[in-house]
Amino acid sequence: MAKKADKKRPGGADIARNRKAYFEFEILDRYEAGLVLMGSEVKGLRERGASINDAYATLRSGEMWLIGLHIPEYWNAGSFGHDVGRERKLLLHRQEIEKMAVRISEKGLAIIPLRLYFKEGRAKIEIGVGRGKTLYDKRRTIAERDSKRDLDRIGKGRR
Repeated sequence: MAKKADKKRPGGADIARNRKAYFEFEILDRYEAGLVLMGSEVKGLRERGASINDAYATLRSGEMWLIGLHIPEYWNAGSFGHDVGRERKLLLHRQEIEKMAVRISEKGLAIIPLRLYFKEGRAKIEIGVGRGKTLYDKRRTIAERDSKRDLDRIGKGRR
């Protein structure tokens, strides 16, 4: 089910969110990209959502491609349906693609999809350039999250 839109981020309600990406990667830059979709894919997104947890983006011959995005089949598409796991082209400005190409040439950086949403009737994906966290960084993230939860719990008790 779609969640409410964040006040801080552009776009509408989320179709899918990659929560694991924030734990596994330190996000350095964020970009909004359009997706080249077939009609049955758009209907599948509106009806049943999608999964972006195993997806990643790659650069091929000057174009950005999203691999691993799972969009379920639309039940009423019949023989005009789509391949569920096909590669989809991302629509970005040339300058953004060039910036990302320079960034991912550095060791340890990857392009990760963060969330998928509709904006003014068009499917958009927020992608981030991220560096993989080490084990101790992940432990620190868990400790910070636990301490914040404890502080919030203590703060609610005083009201």
